Amino acid sequence: MFLTQLPALLGVLVGTLGTILATSLGDRARWRRSQSVRWDERRLDAYVDYAHALKESHAVALRMTADHRPGSYSHPIARDDGLARLAASDARRTIVWENLLLLGDEPTVIAAASWRDAVWQVERLARGIVGAPPDVSAMLTQVNEARDGYYRAARRSLGVRGGSVEQSAALRQALLGRSAATSDVPAG
Repeated sequence: MFLTQLPALLGVLVGTLGTILATSLGDRARWRRSQSVRWDERRLDAYVDYAHALKESHAVALRMTADHRPGSYSHPIARDDGLARLAASDARRTIVWENLLLLGDEPTVIAAASWRDAVWQVERLARGIVGAPPDVSAMLTQVNEARDGYYRAARRSLGVRGGSVEQSAALRQALLGRSAATSDVPAG
């Protein structure tokens, strides 16, 4: 009697083990997907927060250096107010940099450092640490190209598709157009 029921019992046992295994593998895959989405969301937040903080520093520095850039559309800012704003934005940038280091992939962190270094050059001019270079527009082009590199790396890291969103070429053309327009104005 037991031997006749043995194949049925083995079938139930194999079915139960198969169900447990399949459920376990499915749960594990769902958990991994959930973790991946969770970290991708945090990585996106870190990338965006860093970009905002760096753009804030850059915008203040641009306002402080408006007098070094003929034809600039930046609204000049008083030096003391600008220095206070730079200090506040530097503090914020330092904090969000840590999140970027923790969550960002290597190419994005390298691109972020490159962009930061380019912005620092404008900040050094704004703070009066260095004098204005002969061609301030080259410095701004470097900032824009570094920003494009950061966004390329961040989009790649996040798996964002959709083509190029680079701005440096268009900004360079606009800058050259403004420079040409101001040089055509007769002096005095």
